[in-house]
Amino acid sequence: MKKIIPIIISILLSAGMLSAAVFLLPETEDPPVNKQKDEIRSEISSNVTQTEKMEAKTSYSDIKGVWVPCMSINMSGTDRSKEAWQEKIDGIMKRIKDTGANTVIFHVRPFSDSIYPSEIYPMSHIISGVQGKNVDYDPLSIAVESAHEKGLQFHAWINPLRISTGKTPDKLAENSKISELESKCGGECIMHWDSGLYLDPSYPEVRKLICDGVREIAMNYDIDGIHIDDYFYPTDDPSIDSSEYKQYKENAGDKALSQNEWRIANINSLISGMFSAAHCKENCVFGIAPQCNIENDYNMAADVRRWCSEEGFCDYICPQTYVSQQHPIMPFNDQVDKWCEMKTADSVRLYFGLGLYKAGTDADNGSWLTRDDNLKTQAEYIKSKNADGFVLYSYDYLDKPETKKEMEELWRQ
Repeated sequence: MKKIIPIIISILLSAGMLSAAVFLLPETEDPPVNKQKDEIRSEISSNVTQTEKMEAKTSYSDIKGVWVPCMSINMSGTDRSKEAWQEKIDGIMKRIKDTGANTVIFHVRPFSDSIYPSEIYPMSHIISGVQGKNVDYDPLSIAVESAHEKGLQFHAWINPLRISTGKTPDKLAENSKISELESKCGGECIMHWDSGLYLDPSYPEVRKLICDGVREIAMNYDIDGIHIDDYFYPTDDPSIDSSEYKQYKENAGDKALSQNEWRIANINSLISGMFSAAHCKENCVFGIAPQCNIENDYNMAADVRRWCSEEGFCDYICPQTYVSQQHPIMPFNDQVDKWCEMKTADSVRLYFGLGLYKAGTDADNGSWLTRDDNLKTQAEYIKSKNADGFVLYSYDYLDKPETKKEMEELWRQ
């Protein structure tokens, strides 16, 4: 039962009928084994109609954004009170606004948890100190309100698959929806890699949980967007989901996809489901920030070519072009050109992530040390290519001594 959708995908691939709409199936119940093809196609057609009616907000050009990762909002060292959170958030939003930015991309779900009261995910340890321990206020509501008061758009940034990395969090919440899901799937829906834990998107139950979480945020908060970064499959190593792929191959037979193609189908299913979930709120957009290297994306099951060229996957894409113009292998301008050539869907906006954190360091063979206007010239090149804006990584580097000159040059242009 749990592998029926990948079988359907392989059938449609062989018939040349696979479209973005097929990946909306995870939003419905897993189809019964004896369901006729015509019935399944009818469901797909219905989803296509719904997707075509969704229109992204059109005022998202000239984005100047800043990523605020979970490390920047960790409440360690405070009394973890509402007042302490309000003070921290107001300071963050004021600094971003004073910088000249107009958008904040704010981490709200870093480890299959939440910085808001959720019926699906446990409260994050970065707020309360222990994952699953609640606080007596709503951190996300305060953050959204503070951003909007200062004229900033607010995009809620989530990591859909990551549960933990190393010893972070040092203790996972018990009796959470993740635990329930693990029990329901016989403990097989968790991938283990490099001391980290990740949800396995090949399970419809996993995709549904993630999409329900997106819908929960979009329906309950006055956000402007949902945003995910490059946490897809944690590796291209075939061992992390070998048993799931083996079962899929046994069911699909001669029409089975390769393991990477099968993983791509799983991620595409998840992405289109999240896109639909985000659009349950009017004027809420869905964006993705994949790695800069397109081939690396593909190897990690991120089908960026499709997301850039077809409707129904994202409203904007923001590759993490954290390289200098003089990078010895992947110079910035060349990477921008590749993404601009690949982005063909009119409904998809194109932003670029800029590596503020590299300014003043010896990264990229020391090329960030030879000039102070890397970010300025990068922003100018992006504008010359008619891209829709840029996002800086990250908030913590806005006021570093080594980034001061770069920031001054950037906002002077």
